[in-house]
Amino acid sequence: MAAPLRVLTTLGLQKVIEGVLPQLEAAAGRPLELGFGPTQVQLQRLAEGAAADVVIVTEAGIAGLAAKGLVDPASRVDLARSAVGAAVRAKAPKPDIGSVEALVATLRAVPSIVYSKQGASGIFFAGLIERLGIADLVNAKATIIPQGFTAALVARGEAALAIQQMSELMAVEGVDIVGPLPDAVQEKLVFSGAVTTASEAPEAGYALLAALASACTPERLGASGLRPV
Repeated sequence: MAAPLRVLTTLGLQKVIEGVLPQLEAAAGRPLELGFGPTQVQLQRLAEGAAADVVIVTEAGIAGLAAKGLVDPASRVDLARSAVGAAVRAKAPKPDIGSVEALVATLRAVPSIVYSKQGASGIFFAGLIERLGIADLVNAKATIIPQGFTAALVARGEAALAIQQMSELMAVEGVDIVGPLPDAVQEKLVFSGAVTTASEAPEAGYALLAALASACTPERLGASGLRPV
């Protein structure tokens, strides 16, 4: 049997990838060794010498890796768009986040919030509350997790409101999606994949990315809180 194809990928595409894993392995011609995590964690792993054949992170992350010679820029494939949103525990009242003013009011009023420290959404949200002038108030009642699904804490009743990529919120059972943050303060990310220059199986990596791009249909992406590029 061929050696596994090592894939470091964002949490944002976990649901999509796991849903079509047999097809992806068939296209690559070998099993996949998947490592899920926030973009910043994956970039740090690569910087520290982690072995990988394919990397799937934000488009900015791929561009940075290409500039360092760590991925083949010609292999880049844009896979999906994502937006940052909010979630509450299942059957809890959904707060209003439909406008910037409503979002600020909700962030002021909600008793507890959870967001991530190293994920792209967490870095964005930390900057957003700074720009909105409510960082001290929000962080005083926030749980900031190193990585992982923020909605898991809401599902367990450990926080009232989770902030993260919509696709990552939807990957957790026991929560209801409030919706995306308002367009005026939204960060819509593109998730992209590329083959590493150190890969010993680049053709398998190309085949994997082509199969994943084909699998990213509007219907499948929509079910995971994502949109086509």
